[in-house]
Amino acid sequence: MPDSTLPTPADSDADHKALRIARAMAAKEGTTPALGLEIEAAGEGFARVAMRLSPGTLNGFGMAHGGMIFLLADTAFAYACNSRNVQTVAQHASISFIDAGRAGERIVAEAQERAVKGRTGVYAVSVFGEDGRIIAEFQGLSRTIGGPVIEEEQE
Repeated sequence: MPDSTLPTPADSDADHKALRIARAMAAKEGTTPALGLEIEAAGEGFARVAMRLSPGTLNGFGMAHGGMIFLLADTAFAYACNSRNVQTVAQHASISFIDAGRAGERIVAEAQERAVKGRTGVYAVSVFGEDGRIIAEFQGLSRTIGGPVIEEEQE
């Protein structure tokens, strides 16, 4: 669970727009509904996404499959880097696994923008267990490709 001392997005028009963008992206994806991912929050350069670790997300040792943890972190990263309504994709990503996700546990990925220069963005994503422990740390580099994520009438 995220540290309550971390800044969270204000309830601004930009944050409402970021949430609409994240929801529109989720509606077009197969993985978000199939795995029951939930968008908890979104703002400019920020997103928080959660998932429950069902039997289908576990590895042969009965703990969260690393690919599922990566998928959750990557999804939060995608929503954060597209939050300004400019199509942006992953250019590079890496993850460090710290602790195991447990069967039935609800895990949360929180993405924060660290820097944007030109068409490149740097993001840090922390994945937390229900008890607040850090499960993984993900680092993402984004590349803006242009064009809106949602059309003006959707905004």
